[in-house]
Amino acid sequence: MDFFNVLTLIGGLALFLYGMDVMGDSLKKLAGGKLESFLAKLTSNRFKGFLLGFFVTAVIQSSSATTVMLVGFVNSGIMKLGQTIGIIMGANVGTTVTSWLLSLSGLSGDTFWIKIFKPASFTPILAAAGVIMTMVSKTSKKRDIGTILLGFAVLMFGMETMSGSMDGLKDSPAFAEVLVMFENPILGILTGTLLTAIIQSSSASVGILQALAITGTIPYSIAIPIILGQNIGTTITPVLSSISGNTDSKRVAIACVYIKMIGVVIVASVFYILHAVIDFAFMDNYVSAFNIAVFHTLFNIISTIILIPFCTAIEKLTVKSIKGSKREEGDIFGTLDDRFLEMPGFAVEKCQELVCDMADITKKAILDATSMINSFDQKKVKSIVDSEALVDKYEDKLSTYLVKLSARSLTDKDSKAVTELLHVIGDVERMSDHSVNLLEVAQEMHEKQIEFSKDAKHDLGIIINAVCDILKLTTDSLTSEDLESAKLVEPLEQVIDRLKHKIKASHIQRLKEGHCTVEYGFILSDILTNCERIADHCSNIAVCMLEIAHGSFETHEYLSHVKVDGENDFAAKYAEYKAKYSI
Repeated sequence: MDFFNVLTLIGGLALFLYGMDVMGDSLKKLAGGKLESFLAKLTSNRFKGFLLGFFVTAVIQSSSATTVMLVGFVNSGIMKLGQTIGIIMGANVGTTVTSWLLSLSGLSGDTFWIKIFKPASFTPILAAAGVIMTMVSKTSKKRDIGTILLGFAVLMFGMETMSGSMDGLKDSPAFAEVLVMFENPILGILTGTLLTAIIQSSSASVGILQALAITGTIPYSIAIPIILGQNIGTTITPVLSSISGNTDSKRVAIACVYIKMIGVVIVASVFYILHAVIDFAFMDNYVSAFNIAVFHTLFNIISTIILIPFCTAIEKLTVKSIKGSKREEGDIFGTLDDRFLEMPGFAVEKCQELVCDMADITKKAILDATSMINSFDQKKVKSIVDSEALVDKYEDKLSTYLVKLSARSLTDKDSKAVTELLHVIGDVERMSDHSVNLLEVAQEMHEKQIEFSKDAKHDLGIIINAVCDILKLTTDSLTSEDLESAKLVEPLEQVIDRLKHKIKASHIQRLKEGHCTVEYGFILSDILTNCERIADHCSNIAVCMLEIAHGSFETHEYLSHVKVDGENDFAAKYAEYKAKYSI
């Protein structure tokens, strides 16, 4: 093998690995978090788990990615250890789909259909279609499909390049001597394990073996142990991913190792015992890319059939292997796992769920605080203060995670969602601060035994009811992503602004008539200011939702357009709320 062939081999390998990486990333983006959510929710039994693991891995073309997901799910408390065993087995079978696609490179013959399915025939078409779609398409979904086609074309081109560069190896005495070493099954298994552990992808390492097999230099006696080793080597990715996780996430990684190792030991033992007794004649024949795909698939199917009845036993074995407490429960921020940054669609969905939780906590704290103005309850004090501290923690954790997420390759939809969430969490956190402000006002009134006049109580009751309604409207629209509900927030916010000015004017009138005091006026002003600010933040959230939905970020311009041009029936809704909350 001369110097130029070596360079060609390196280039082909680089293109092959790059194409596989691009295709896998684009497949995950196209799934948009749906597959991950599907996997996390529907694992009620081992057989359903197997089918889900197979389906998800066949789609994203990576068992390593699936098992890393499982490590993250268990680490964050989304799933239990026992639910992952069947999924891992399904993923092991699902990852073999790639080897069947790569086996197309080994097709030989002159018939029309064989020529059609040869990579040299369809790869240029896929590459051209991929380039056109990525350059011309306006939607991220179509661009992702184009990138998948382009990645697959690059992958297959790299495969063909590797095969071509290694074609001369069949006449090389030195290469023949090296191959003899790998006829020892144990050495072959170790080699396959090491190769796959280095590149962290069984699909890629099997593809490299298939490229080598196309040259007609690899006998079954060498290919079979290497394939067995490749299946063990792929477990390095979940093992590395679990290092920073809790006890159960480490157990998931060890379960991956046990499933592969037990499968290899059983299949290899039975196979080589039968070979010693029967003497399989085909062992000296040269293996093809197609045969490698067949054996790779058969191994995983056979080992799954053997092991799936023993899922519970495997779980117990992993628990005994990794000592720890019964189960380390993931905290409420467990879903903000850095592993999920590799699955942006899923990570965005989990951030949305936490922001909704954050908004609900804030809503309850404000409702409790406003209720204490006329009826002080010492039991609610700690709850409101704790809620505000918790919301601060939400804001800190979410903003940090969302910034990390924004640096990833996101679809247009996910990018908009991240932008919206970064805006929303700031407003929710500030609303939480106002719940404590209202609590402090209520405490001052309780300690000083301050009680407003009948008219002041009536006026406050109206604006507080309006604030409670705008809060519910905002949080409901945020939780359900209901833009129609979000459109109702701004007219109600304007009514609350009007109420504040009217109540202040009424207080000044009472002050002139000697029916109220300046001290009471300061307290009333504090309550009104906090109510107005809460409504402002609700407006910010609703407007942000509407702006992003329309692809705009000019808040002032948007509000002016809504009010002046009457978009969203603003005038009618304003009149409706004005009548409902009249003084």
